[in-house]
Amino acid sequence: MPVNLDLNDLYAFRALVEFGNFRLAAESICLSQSALSRRIDKLETTLGIRLFERTTRRVTLTLKGHAFAQRAEKLLADFEEVMADLSEVSLTRTGLITVACVPSAAYYFMPEMIRQFQARYPRVRVKLIDSSAADVYDAVIGGQADFGISFSSRSQPDVHFLPLLEDPYVAACRRDHPLAGKKSLSWREFYHAEWIGLDKTSGNRNLLDQALQAIVPEKPSVCETRHVTTMLGMVEAGLGIAAVPAMSMPGYDHALLTAVPLTEPEVKRTLGLLRKSGRTLSHIAGELENLIIEQYQRL
Repeated sequence: MPVNLDLNDLYAFRALVEFGNFRLAAESICLSQSALSRRIDKLETTLGIRLFERTTRRVTLTLKGHAFAQRAEKLLADFEEVMADLSEVSLTRTGLITVACVPSAAYYFMPEMIRQFQARYPRVRVKLIDSSAADVYDAVIGGQADFGISFSSRSQPDVHFLPLLEDPYVAACRRDHPLAGKKSLSWREFYHAEWIGLDKTSGNRNLLDQALQAIVPEKPSVCETRHVTTMLGMVEAGLGIAAVPAMSMPGYDHALLTAVPLTEPEVKRTLGLLRKSGRTLSHIAGELENLIIEQYQRL
């Protein structure tokens, strides 16, 4: 006896499997919680089986639900692969992708990535969570983000980290600053100047503190901020120089700012993509992830 399955019901099912929470699952596919619940009820009625065990805190698969989830994932993957091969399909694709990203990568890099992506998928919305490295990690683990862009200093078993590039720290200076013309600057020279620092909640601050344990600044910073992008504003205002990741700097043609490599020692952070272990991205989120990987490989 044939079973008439609604493709949208399968997408609703996959979202609820992935998030285990009606609110988060509904947000990920742009539905209300009540609409998502109706789709799940309809699917269970169509199949004649109970797919989920529901509690006040969590939604989990039944044994039959687990078996169906494996087949449904393959069915959706095959369908999306076929659709991706059809001409002009990108013009009709819709959805929401959420990316968590550290501000230093979000400010100059992600706007161009989103512009390129939406030129291809104009009806897909991209939500950017620009926050600290710890918040990016939490958003990926908690399911608020499809994937994240951050730096890693240690192995984390619950996330898959794909390294993209080594990002060295540089001294951000105004072009009219006395140090702006140097080919490189040691950290001791850096700390001898008027410098702007990061507070202890910053992931960049923690990384630098570990790498520069043997170097004690001659004087305290003139100002502390929480985010690298704010530091750059302080530099533009002429308050001093700042140690920032190279990729957070504007282009070479910027009217006010320039970068001087920091040495003795050279400090780098490894920037990459974070994805929750075991999570399979939707086809459209995978397209954005691939675009980012391709772009980073050109840097």
